[in-house]
Formats: sequence, structure tokens, C-alpha cells
Amino acid sequence: MMLALTFVTGVVDATSYLQLGHVFVANMTGNVVFLGFALAGAHGVSAPTSLVALGAFLIGAAVGGRIGVRAAANRGRLLRDASAVQLALLALALIIALAGGEPPHTGVRYALVASMAIAMGVQNAAAQRLAVPELTTTVLTRTLTGLVSEAGLAGGPGSKLGRRGIAVAAMLLGALTGGLLVLHVTIAAAVAVAGAIVLTVALAVHALSRTQSDWTRA
Repeated sequence: MMLALTFVTGVVDATSYLQLGHVFVANMTGNVVFLGFALAGAHGVSAPTSLVALGAFLIGAAVGGRIGVRAAANRGRLLRDASAVQLALLALALIIALAGGEPPHTGVRYALVASMAIAMGVQNAAAQRLAVPELTTTVLTRTLTGLVSEAGLAGGPGSKLGRRGIAVAAMLLGALTGGLLVLHVTIAAAVAVAGAIVLTVALAVHALSRTQSDWTRA
């Protein structure tokens, strides 16, 4: 399920960067850097768009934090509730994309960035609370660093190539899928794919969280 959400990150970031004004809705490190570029007077990046994405993401993280507190005793319910909220926000983004047409005007772009960034803030907060090793779902810098720095050739204990490699592949395939959809189909198609994956995760975790498996215990 965490790999599926990592794939979703690739899809939505490809969508926002390629079609919504060179901004990320999940990778906030990139947005902070873009904000610096914009303040320096660089062309092709927008300070207001980066600020909207950052602010919306923080709102989503706060919502995800509240969900984490309420469902702290059961990791399955935590992921289910977070995925349900994320799904609702992606559904809103899909409606906006369908109603706004293409290319989207400024108001539609901001609305899409905000709704998707809130959704990804919720996802990121839930992933942080779940703390599955190497599967933060939104950031790969640490994963790539560990892949090399902890390898046997570097004198480390082992690179955990399988888990880390799959996480990188999931993000890459998500970005590829999102890029193909927004460049050759529509923004709405990319958002719909992301929403469908989150729906699948929500349904799966709902069924699985009803058990008393070890993984559900905080």
C-alpha cells in the first residue's frame, strides 16, 4: 500500500510540474527551492504558486496529524482514514480539472495545486506516523543516500536494495505515468488515475484493518 502511494506521488507531481506552473504538490523541498528562484527573479517559476502549494501542504499535514492522533492505536485505521480524506480531495481536484478545461486558467491552476497539495500533506503525515522504513511515499533523497552509503562496498551494513530500489521504481513509474497522461491525454486523466489508486488503497486497508494482525498495532 505504501508503494502504491509512492506511485501516486509520482503521478501528481508530474501533473503539477508539467501543467500547473512548475510547482510540486508533494515534494516541498523542490517548492522551497523554486520559491528562492522566483524571489531571485528567475523566469518560469512563480512565488505565489509555490506559496500556495506550501501552505496547502501544511494544512494537509495538520489534518493528517489530527487523523494520526485519533487513530493512533490502530495503524490500519490511520491509513484508511487518511486515504479516505486524500481520496475526497483528489475527487475535488478531478471535478475542478473537468470543469476548468485545458489549458487551465490561473484560478483553476491554483485550485488544483491547493487541493492536490492538501491531499499530499495528509498522505505525508500519515506515512510519517506509520514510519515504514524507506517508504515515506514522498521523498527519495534519504532512500537514495542509504542505498549507496550503507552498501557493503562503502563499508556499511547493507543497502537494502530490494525495498529501496522498489520505492525508487514506484516513484519513477508514477512520474512516467503522470507525464504521459498530462502530456498526451488530460490533466483530469492523471488525477483520475491517482484517485483510483488511493481508492484501491483505502478499500484494501479498510478490509485488512478489521483483522488483529501485528501490522495494525501501533
